Amino acid sequence: MGNRKEEILIVALHLFARDGYEAVSVSQIAGALGITKGALYRHFKSKRDIFDCIVQHMEQGDSEQAADNNMPEDNKESMPERYETISLEDFIQYSKSMFEYWTEDDFPSSFRKMLTIEQFRSEEMQGLYQQYLSSGPAAYVKDLFESMGIAHAEENAVRFYATMYFYYSVYDGADDKEKVKNEFASAIGSMAQEWIKQPKLTQIRKS
Repeated sequence: MGNRKEEILIVALHLFARDGYEAVSVSQIAGALGITKGALYRHFKSKRDIFDCIVQHMEQGDSEQAADNNMPEDNKESMPERYETISLEDFIQYSKSMFEYWTEDDFPSSFRKMLTIEQFRSEEMQGLYQQYLSSGPAAYVKDLFESMGIAHAEENAVRFYATMYFYYSVYDGADDKEKVKNEFASAIGSMAQEWIKQPKLTQIRKS
């Protein structure tokens, strides 16, 4: 994707996160970029086309984050063998990386904020919110926990993700964001110690 197209996507996403998707016009996006509507239409056919590309960008980013952290890029049904190689150490590192991804990386952070607002305005946005920020991640973590042998996988997955989402919100309003990151890492470490004590946890693979 060219630099101009990427610039259009991030500027549009910032506006969607601030004002809501429906409230933003192509003219506003072009104006924020300092270009004409005609120039914008050379890259995207419509506001909907811009939005669809934003979602595609997020799908690609999610897969890359998983691959970069040695985690499965898809659900357990699609790649069961990948789930069998994950250790608790892998998962903890991935959790820290994903926290930074959703809070510090401009594109996913803005996407998260947009969906948090827009989930109440349309079924499509609610579906995307569930996919990226609620039931989708919780189901993914449950499958990981089951593969690692963590007892009460669904209950622990919900608890883990509730903690992560809580710290997203704290981070957004915090002055000392590094402190929040450290608190999240500490909370995940404490939960991991509890999981280790549970009878069904498989042995952590040594790095």
